[in-house]
Amino acid sequence: MNESIRNLEPIRLWNNFADLNAVPRASKKEEQVIEFIKNFGNHLGLETFEDDVRNVIIRKPATPGMENRKGIVLQSHLDMVHQKNNDTVFDFATQGIEMFVDGDWVKARGTTLGADNGLGVATIMAILESKEIAHPAIDALFTIDEETGMTGAMGLKGGLLKGEILLNLDTEEDDEIGVGCAGGVDVTASKSYSPQSTPENTIAYQISVKGLQGGHSGMEIHLGLANANKIMNRILIATNDCCSISSLLGGSLRNAIPRESNAQVVIVNETNFITAFEKIKADLLDEYQPIESEMTISIEKLHELPKTIISNECQQLFLKAVAGAHNGVFRMSPAIADLVETSNNIAKIILEEGQIKIECLTRSSVESSKEHMVNSLKSVFKLAGFSVVLSGDYPGWAPNMDSAILKVLDSLYEKMNGEKAHVAACHAGLECGILGTNYPKMDMISFGPTIKGAHSPDERACISSTQKFWSFLKEILKEIPLK
Repeated sequence: MNESIRNLEPIRLWNNFADLNAVPRASKKEEQVIEFIKNFGNHLGLETFEDDVRNVIIRKPATPGMENRKGIVLQSHLDMVHQKNNDTVFDFATQGIEMFVDGDWVKARGTTLGADNGLGVATIMAILESKEIAHPAIDALFTIDEETGMTGAMGLKGGLLKGEILLNLDTEEDDEIGVGCAGGVDVTASKSYSPQSTPENTIAYQISVKGLQGGHSGMEIHLGLANANKIMNRILIATNDCCSISSLLGGSLRNAIPRESNAQVVIVNETNFITAFEKIKADLLDEYQPIESEMTISIEKLHELPKTIISNECQQLFLKAVAGAHNGVFRMSPAIADLVETSNNIAKIILEEGQIKIECLTRSSVESSKEHMVNSLKSVFKLAGFSVVLSGDYPGWAPNMDSAILKVLDSLYEKMNGEKAHVAACHAGLECGILGTNYPKMDMISFGPTIKGAHSPDERACISSTQKFWSFLKEILKEIPLK
C-alpha cells in the first residue's frame, strides 16, 4: 500500500518517511523508533549516541569546502500523535501507518499520518545519507516526547550540541518562517463523587457526538471548530431536568481538539428527554453547519441499565464548571497581527466510577497572559469543588528579528519563489524556546512543508510543498554564514 509513496520525489525523503512510518512511535513509547534512528546513524558510520533522556544525536562532518561555515543543528521530534477514527480498526503498537496518495496529498487510512514531525525526521535522514548535498558540520538532533510534554527538549543538557545555528523542521506552512512560538501548561481538574444506585423504573440512553474535524489545539484553535466536550456539555445542560449522568468520555489528547464524546445517561421522563434532545441537536447542527458539516449527534437506547449515576448536586456543579471554563481563543496578540496570543483547549473529560477528570492545555506567547488564563480556569473549577494541578509547564520562544539565519532564509525564499515569506510566530509549542534555555546563544529558525489537519485522522502532507521545502533546505545549507 505504501509503495506509491516510495515513488514520490524527492525519492530519498519519501522512502525514509515510509520506513519511519512502519515503526510505532507514540509519545512516551519511543523505544522502537529510538533504536531505528540509532541503527540508521550507525549504518552510515556516523557518530551516533543517546543523551540522558534518550534523545538521539547523529553527527556528520562538513562536506569539502564547507568547513569554514558555522555548524548547524538539524532538529525534529521522533514521536507522533496517535489518533484514529472511532470506526477504524488499527493497533498503533503493532501496525505501521497505512498511507496512500490522493492527488497532491499523502494521507493515512483512518489514522493520523505522522507527517508531524515525521517529514522533518525523514528530511534529516536524507541529508545525513546524502553524498552530494553540500552542508556545514551537522548535529542531527532527534528529540523524544514533543507532543505530550516536550520532556526530550527539557532534558537536553547544555554543551552536548556543537552547532551555532538550529534549523527546526516543524513548521506546517511552506511559506512561513517561524521566529517564535507559544509556551504552554497542562491544567488538570479532578473531583471525587459518591456514585448513587440507579433508580428503578428508569431507562438509559447513550448520547454520541461524532464526526467533528478536530485538529491541532494550537495552530487551529482560531478556526472556531466545534469542541466535542463543549458540545456534549450543552446537550447535557439542555436535557438536565430529565436525565442523570452515569458515565462520560470525551476527547483523548491535550494537544488535539476533541472530535468525539460519548455519555451514558439514565432517563426519568423519556418524552421530555427526547423533546429536549431534538431541540438542542437541531440548534447545534444549525449553529456549526458552515464549519462542521460532518458532525453527528445521536442517541441510542441501552439494553442494560447502568448500575450507578452521579448525584444531582454534583451533576449541576460539573455541568456549570465545564460551561464556565473557557475554551478556544482567550486573547489575540496586540503586538503581532492575526496571532493568537493565549488560548485553552478543554481536551479530555472522564466521568466514571466516582471520579471526574477534566484535562486542559493552556497556551500563550506571553507568560503573564498564560497565568491569567490558568487563574481563570482554576477559579471556575475550584468554585465547583474540583482540585486543580498544573504540570508540563514550558516556555515560549521570543522572536529575534535581527537573527542572521532569518536574513538568509528570508532572502533565499524571495529569490527562489518570487515573493516574500511570511515571517511569523505561531500559536503552537515548538521546542526552540526550551532548547534555548540551555543554548541561549544559538540562532534558531523553524520552517517546513505544508501539513494540514495535524493531530487528527484528517492529517495530510502536500507532495509539491515537500518538494519545494526540500529545494529550499538544500539552498539554505549552502548559504550558512561563515564562522
